[in-house]
Amino acid sequence: MFTTPEEAMASYEKEIAVQSFDAVAKVIAPDAVFWFTNGSHIGLAAIRQAFEETWLTLVDETYWLTNLHWQAKGDRAAACTYQFNWKATVDGKPASGSGRGTTVLENRDGSWLIVHEHLSPDPRIE
Repeated sequence: MFTTPEEAMASYEKEIAVQSFDAVAKVIAPDAVFWFTNGSHIGLAAIRQAFEETWLTLVDETYWLTNLHWQAKGDRAAACTYQFNWKATVDGKPASGSGRGTTVLENRDGSWLIVHEHLSPDPRIE
């Protein structure tokens, strides 16, 4: 149970780095919608597939968030924007990247869960 949206986001960031979707899923609502550069993923099964396919490509990934800013925060819903960053080995070579993200969380029965995430490339790099 995540008692604040900040706690939920901190757990999410930490669990992504571990690359275990069962751990990541604890902070994602079953009916969540994630928009990534490779498409839209609706529900935990589709989101799991997207994460696990990415993790197969990114060996020994390090993942972290910077510049997290709460755009809105209330008793029932919260939204934040941030820059996501990663370093990994891809096809045997060091690789890294970053982009920007927006996450919307909802307080469901006293626990904050991610109901939407939208990640996109960093426009400064394109």
